[in-house]
Amino acid sequence: MTQAVQSEIYNYIKQNEHVIEEYIEKLGSFGRLSEGGIVRPVYSDQWFAAHRQLADWMAEAGLEVRADAVGNLWGLHGRKSAGKGYASGSHLDTVKEGGKYDGGLGILAALAAIRFLKELYGEPRLPLEVVALCEEEGSRFSKTFLGSRAITGTLPAEELDENRDAEGISVAEAARACGFNPAQLDSARRTDLAGFIELHIEQGRLLDDVKLEVGIVQAITGTRHMTVTFDGQADHAGTTPMDLRSDALVAAAQAITNINAIALKMGRPAVATVGKLSIEPGATNIVPARVVMTVDMRHSEPDKKAFLICQVEQACRTAAATQRVEVTFEREMDRIPAQMSPEIINLLKATADELGISNMAMVSGAGHDSQVVVEQIPTGMIFVPSKSGRSHSRAEYTPLDQILPGIAVLAQALYKLAY
Repeated sequence: MTQAVQSEIYNYIKQNEHVIEEYIEKLGSFGRLSEGGIVRPVYSDQWFAAHRQLADWMAEAGLEVRADAVGNLWGLHGRKSAGKGYASGSHLDTVKEGGKYDGGLGILAALAAIRFLKELYGEPRLPLEVVALCEEEGSRFSKTFLGSRAITGTLPAEELDENRDAEGISVAEAARACGFNPAQLDSARRTDLAGFIELHIEQGRLLDDVKLEVGIVQAITGTRHMTVTFDGQADHAGTTPMDLRSDALVAAAQAITNINAIALKMGRPAVATVGKLSIEPGATNIVPARVVMTVDMRHSEPDKKAFLICQVEQACRTAAATQRVEVTFEREMDRIPAQMSPEIINLLKATADELGISNMAMVSGAGHDSQVVVEQIPTGMIFVPSKSGRSHSRAEYTPLDQILPGIAVLAQALYKLAY
């Protein structure tokens, strides 16, 4: 690719930045709360209205639009018969009281990139597709990555009937109410894609802190969620000497302090978080008999993730023994680390460098659809800054001038792949 073509793509994006801004503001209005933030769970009225708006924008851009069996929305540019093509996008749903950039920005970046490539260069050599994945967050149903698991063929059909929301509505029932046909789940699988690129806000503060324009994701951390229960003995707080107690809360407190120290000692990207804590009986004048807490542990390297888990469990056992209480562990969720595809990583890095866009290699501490897609399809991720690292929050914000470099890298990478 010549420097002239590179400049032409980036300049065209800058000249049409108003289109991107309009996309972001309009999509962010679906599910918007009066007090700020967005609630747009999959298959809700707000989600379906946003889905229709995206379909209209795709059609206006001259793309061939279709929705699959679970509601993933696809916009095709080019001829399927030309060979395996490339897709880009992210998820349409949000967390409760989330922001307008998480997920949605990745869809709109892909739409803008492919629309502008079409306007500049016409028909591609290989097909390009925008995808709005129907669900990633798990904010309505207990399972996550519904859309990406459907396209990779890793979504069990029985889950569509067994997985229900708080009102008892199953995934299949909710999908059918929106006009989709989950009985044809197998048809949603994509075996005709040569690659996938997801643009996303970082959801952390590293890019914002060091003032770099984009991150090139090398890996997505593996995650273990575990419930730890400490069982001691309830006793009177006034009459039981300190040296005779079996205090479950003291054991938990000791464990929490040590868990934090373990992750700090391992260094980035190791993290360990105690997010929920319940105490029984929960009275001012009773020694706590039981404490149940959750631990979230993450690392991008499988062996170091396993080491982190082992160290955390040992810290809990040591704390329990010190306080003469029992400890048990229950695994809630376990995801292996996902390495992004080297060929896509190298492409994105070279493209950013050619454009003069400052960049850094990064590990994602949060989960993304890309970690599911990469199991079947070569995949890469582009991060753009997230102001002060805010995400899953009404305060989530990325200014437009910090979005455009990421879209430029995406558009130019797709040009190299498909034109």
